[in-house]
Amino acid sequence: MTKKERVIAAIEKRETEGIPSSFSLHFPQDKKTGEACVKAHLNFFKETDTDICKIMNENLIPVFGRIHSPEDYDRLIPEMTLNDDFMKRQIELTKAVLEGCEKDVFTMGTLHGICASGIHPIEQAGINYYAARQMQVDFLRWDEEKMLSAMQRITNVLCDLAKAYIEAGVDAVYYAALGGESCFFTDEEFEKWIKPFDLQIMDAIKEAGGYCFLHICKDGLNMKRYREYAEHADVINWGVYEAPYSLQEGKELFEGKTIMGGLPNRSGVLIDGTEKEIEEEVRSIVNSIGSKGFILGADCTLATEQDLEKVKMAVNAARQYR
Repeated sequence: MTKKERVIAAIEKRETEGIPSSFSLHFPQDKKTGEACVKAHLNFFKETDTDICKIMNENLIPVFGRIHSPEDYDRLIPEMTLNDDFMKRQIELTKAVLEGCEKDVFTMGTLHGICASGIHPIEQAGINYYAARQMQVDFLRWDEEKMLSAMQRITNVLCDLAKAYIEAGVDAVYYAALGGESCFFTDEEFEKWIKPFDLQIMDAIKEAGGYCFLHICKDGLNMKRYREYAEHADVINWGVYEAPYSLQEGKELFEGKTIMGGLPNRSGVLIDGTEKEIEEEVRSIVNSIGSKGFILGADCTLATEQDLEKVKMAVNAARQYR
């Protein structure tokens, strides 16, 4: 089997020749844009030999002005299109990375969900992540009409990016969803303010002809908020150690879906394990979840300084699994 064939077989829950794998990391600041970014991606794929080539996205919704209120948010976030510079940069990066990839790999573009994309303009004005998340919650409670109006405009351009990814030639889109943490939104608020936008974008991925990989991010999650997301996704990944929510629990919650993950991204064998320990951990994970409908991965992105040789050990251990 080629790498692409192996991944597609896992998505379709067929027998595979070895277990496919997917890992990614945020590249250093000087390798986040331009040709340096393209080379960083291709070097990462070559050094790790992972089955899925995941293209990162550092071209975020930009800051349009300092936001102090829902009215500012609605006023300062305009209609955006694929002709905006940040969108053009991401599409150009995607095409350049695809051009340099092996032809037998499975490729995937990264798309930050509505919750994350919704705070990027706030963060880039100098507000730290947690403060920006709380502002998002407070503003929605203050004036949901103005906030939802702007969030719909963000959603529209994310749908456009999803389609552009598929048209550029990627096989899938990795949709990174936030909002499931119990410390921010209530269940009712999540259902009303976040879920409809998430599903709209996930459906746009599928309608464009791509596979949808749902990544559920952060800790302290109420995973049951995502139960109905399963029918809109092909593969589901979350922080097994971070949420915390075991692979087996996720397999039951998202019945019939391919699961991706299994390894912690900032601790454990990928950080300080020997080759034998990595092989044993991978085998233990696969034995616990089953070899069909499974892709080895991590809770989230790896540390920028990750030892890529250890990642390759995990990739090889999974691929040799019979």
